Parts: sequence; structure tokens; C-alpha cells
Amino acid sequence: MVYKPIIVVGGEPNSIFSEIFLKSLKYKRFKSPIILIASKKLFELQMKKLSVKKQIRLINFLDLKKYKLDNTKINLINVNFIQKKPFDKITRKSNNYINKSFDIALKILSKKITNKFINGPVSKKYFLKKKYLGVTEYLASRTKTKNFAMLIYNKNLSVSPLTTHLPIKKVSKYVNKKMIIEKIKLINEFYQKYSNKKPQIAVTGLNPHCESIDTFNEDEKIIRPAIKSLIKLNYKIFGPMAADTLFLKKNRKKYNIIVGMYHDQVLTPMKTLFEYDAINITLGLPFLRISPDHGPNERMVGKNKSNPSSLIKALTFLDTK
Repeated sequence: MVYKPIIVVGGEPNSIFSEIFLKSLKYKRFKSPIILIASKKLFELQMKKLSVKKQIRLINFLDLKKYKLDNTKINLINVNFIQKKPFDKITRKSNNYINKSFDIALKILSKKITNKFINGPVSKKYFLKKKYLGVTEYLASRTKTKNFAMLIYNKNLSVSPLTTHLPIKKVSKYVNKKMIIEKIKLINEFYQKYSNKKPQIAVTGLNPHCESIDTFNEDEKIIRPAIKSLIKLNYKIFGPMAADTLFLKKNRKKYNIIVGMYHDQVLTPMKTLFEYDAINITLGLPFLRISPDHGPNERMVGKNKSNPSSLIKALTFLDTK
């Protein structure tokens, strides 16, 4: 059987990604060839710093089909980036390098050679700046995708925030019936395609206990009508429910996924319950994009103490697709 390659963008060069990437390759033998897009010189410096010895196979991304790839060596598409130290502080100096890495990945994906894509974390402060809320929105913009959703996936329970990295004071202005329906449809399609099941979906309210002292209650005026519309379309969907009790054990075991109105409403309990045992999947893109569920973690760079579990989960998920 021929397995499509997994394209991996290293992301921010001064992050823990090189460490967890190398640990992941050591932990498990993957069937799909893994192609890393990163700086060869810098990656070699990082390998030396982390005391890892592994051969690198240079790949020309313009002619990928000619290669018979496996993972006995690190398959690398080189992107030039000059840095004398193996790890340094995160600055805007790496922005062009990261953008070029994404450019190469998107060109490969557009040719339909593969639909498997992973990116390492990037700095929201420097790379994304204020233009994009996250890599989810960056890739949606690059691929001209209007309807997309963030899914933090675990086989036992997943969560999806309706809005992502949005300041809390702006959330209520963005929540609307159309957005809820579109994102629920994406989630349902994903589960039917990759898990062969119609998911049980719980939806939180926006307000504490789904109650509001304001005359306009979003839970009754927006969320509940959206859920009723989806029920009429035979979706297995329930809510709105109070977020403070929805994640109790006896409640959460009833559902495959919990959809929240904002980022921390569902990601805080998710990470408390599963820690690194989850992956971030972007739904709606023309390819399957996954990222480890953590950031660059500058404080841990170069210490060789970071947990690779989330990246291993991401690679394992794509390896079977």
C-alpha cells in the first residue's frame, strides 16, 4: 500500500517543536513518509544541542513524485534561515522564514500530492501580529476558506470553540445563528467521514447558567433557535447547556463533542481533563490540517524536557488516513 506523505512545517524556529518532532520519530515508526519543511543548518544545530544523531535526506519540493520516501532518514525541504545559536529568543526576524515555509507547504498541498498537513506552533505576537487570531484563521485566509472550525480532538471527547482567540468582550457580537449552524455541520461531516458515526453534540450557552440580566438573552434568542433548526435536520444536538456543569463526568460521557461559545470556555476543561492527549484539527480547509495542542513554549526551548504526546497523536491520526 502506498501512503501519502505528511507535510510538516516546523513553524517558529525558536520553539520546542524540533525537540518534540525528534522525540516523535524516535517513539514510533510511521507508515506515511514525513516531510519536514525547515532550515537544514538550524535544525542540525538543534539536533546537536539535543544530542540527537540522525541522517537528513534533502528533498526538492518541485519534484516530490520522483522520490521513494520512507522515515529511515529525516526527509527535509530546506528553507534558508541564518542563526548562529541553536535556540534564541522569539522575534519577528523569523517571520519571512515561517511564511516561506507555509508557502512551500501550500504549493505541495495544492498539487493534491497529499492532503495531510501539520504545522508547528508560531508566535501570535510576532508572526500573526494583529492580522490573524491564530494559524487557523491564517490558513483559512491563505486558502480563501470562509467556513471553518477549530476542533480539539480526543477519541473520547472533543471540543470546538465557536469563536477562537477573540477578546471576551467581543464574543457576544460575533455569535450568531448562521455561524452556529455552519460550524456544527462541519463537525458532523468530520465525524461521519473519519469516525463513521453521527456524533452526539452538546452546545453550551454563552451566559452563566444560560441566564442573563440583560433584556437580550443570546442563549434564548440565538443559540436555542440554531439548535432547533439543526434538530429538524436530524442532527443529534442538545442545548444550550450551562458550561459550569456540562463537563461533569456523568454529563460529558453522554456526548462525543461539546461546542462552546468562546475559546477558554471549552479548552480549559478539555486540557484539564486530557492534558496533551488531544490534537487541534482545522475543519473546512481543502486539506486535513492538524497541529499539536500547545504553543512555542519559549521557556522550555532547548531543555529537552518537553512532552511530545500531542505531536505523536497528530502524526498517528494522519498516518491512518
